Amino acid sequence: MTDQLLSWLSLYGAGALFAILMVASAGVPFPATVLLVAAGSFTNQGEMKLWQVLLSGIAGAIAGDQLGYALARWGGRRLVKRITDHIGGAEMIEKAETFTRKWGGAGIFFSRWLITPLGPWLNVTSGIASYSWPRFVLWDVLGEILWVVLYVMLGYTFSDRVQAIAEILGNLAWVILGLIVVVILGWKIVQYLRSQNSVSTEQTKTLADPAP
Repeated sequence: MTDQLLSWLSLYGAGALFAILMVASAGVPFPATVLLVAAGSFTNQGEMKLWQVLLSGIAGAIAGDQLGYALARWGGRRLVKRITDHIGGAEMIEKAETFTRKWGGAGIFFSRWLITPLGPWLNVTSGIASYSWPRFVLWDVLGEILWVVLYVMLGYTFSDRVQAIAEILGNLAWVILGLIVVVILGWKIVQYLRSQNSVSTEQTKTLADPAP
């Protein structure tokens, strides 16, 4: 799959990058990070123009995000379930919903460039939750600009080590995602234990001080 996408990128340039990133951001599991780093390398080698790569990459990513958000918002949870039943991703939807409720706009922003595997699913959960569209657009645009520029420039700067960089960044993203999930679950457990302790304390006080 990656070799085929890289071949399309090499043959069709910025137009292919736009289309692939739009589809990937909408939820299809394409290796978008690899493509951005590779596109940066191609610009270094003179095969593509930097401004075209940046513009098409940002536009494609934002278009895909908006498509995912719109489908979820107006199609609802039933449509999302039908899609995940066919292509998978139900567990990622659940994680993304937890992330959305916890972090809101900041979650949308960071999932664009720091926790990229969660990004497409966060688009869907934001739509399901009817998160404010203007706010979604704001955080989406800011995050995607940072994401595309960061990875393209990494590929441009280290054009002779494209595959190694892509693998490192991909693994790092999953590590960060795992840490965030652990922190959220840990916080929920702490809240549950505190609530149970509070209930236990109230019951003890009631038993110790019976009504006259």
